[in-house]
Amino acid sequence: MKVFLTGGTGFVGRHVRKALLSRGHTIKLLVHRKSGALEPGEEEVSGDVGDAFTFSDAVRGCDATINLVGIIREFPGRGMTFNRLHVEATKNVILAAKGAGVTRHLQMSALGTSKETGGGYFRTKWQAEEEVRQSGLGYTIFRPSIIFGPEDDFVNQLAGIIRTAPVMPIIGDGEYPMQPISGDDVARCFAEALEKPETVGQTYELCGPDRMSYNELVDTIGRAMGKTVLKVKSPLFLMKLVVPLLERVPFFPITSDQLGMLIKGSVCDCSWQKTFTFEPQHFAEGIGKYLKRT
Repeated sequence: MKVFLTGGTGFVGRHVRKALLSRGHTIKLLVHRKSGALEPGEEEVSGDVGDAFTFSDAVRGCDATINLVGIIREFPGRGMTFNRLHVEATKNVILAAKGAGVTRHLQMSALGTSKETGGGYFRTKWQAEEEVRQSGLGYTIFRPSIIFGPEDDFVNQLAGIIRTAPVMPIIGDGEYPMQPISGDDVARCFAEALEKPETVGQTYELCGPDRMSYNELVDTIGRAMGKTVLKVKSPLFLMKLVVPLLERVPFFPITSDQLGMLIKGSVCDCSWQKTFTFEPQHFAEGIGKYLKRT
């Protein structure tokens, strides 16, 4: 298939591109500026996902669209808002796909997304899903848990704290459950979905095989680095008071939405493996490949 891909230059996007190419698909990659750093089978298309007219012609001739665009934190001054990059971007990709006669669409969402989930992040993820469900396209929606891999933000940020700080701050009791999944495994699901007609009209929650508490996740990262992690707990009630006051400061490390996502946990029943039958990568094994022992 020829696939029109948005969000393909990010962490997950690079995994998805590799998975698509390995299965013989070709890619039209939406970018702000052409770089020329492409693999055989890839073509860059300049445009802005916030404006369908800048890329709609490029979708013509494609067999499917994949939208990976998303942010975890808003920066309104730079035009980076949940509404623009979750909802409006999805509307634009759908509009371009339908205008080009494309009938297949894959959408990146997030584990925990539902009609009832609060917060701007999940609310706009749900709105984007609704746009996809009502589009008339043959869609598949993926809701991954925390994604790990060599260039991830989450694990590498925690590893950076473990490497440089004397203690690891833990919000609340640290017992909220986590079930991280490899970026390679998420990408494989996207690529395989294009070849599986039974995935049309389905939403899949993607989690890895290891369910652990946040405390256990931090300890696992520490072991991969050859370190024992000394934890210091911050009372949850205090964080709920402080974070709303400081979250608009760009360098403050967490927002109210991120705090809510963290303590909510991120787990699923792995029913996705009934359709995608490969064995997912274990967390300790995966991070051990890219975290350096110190």
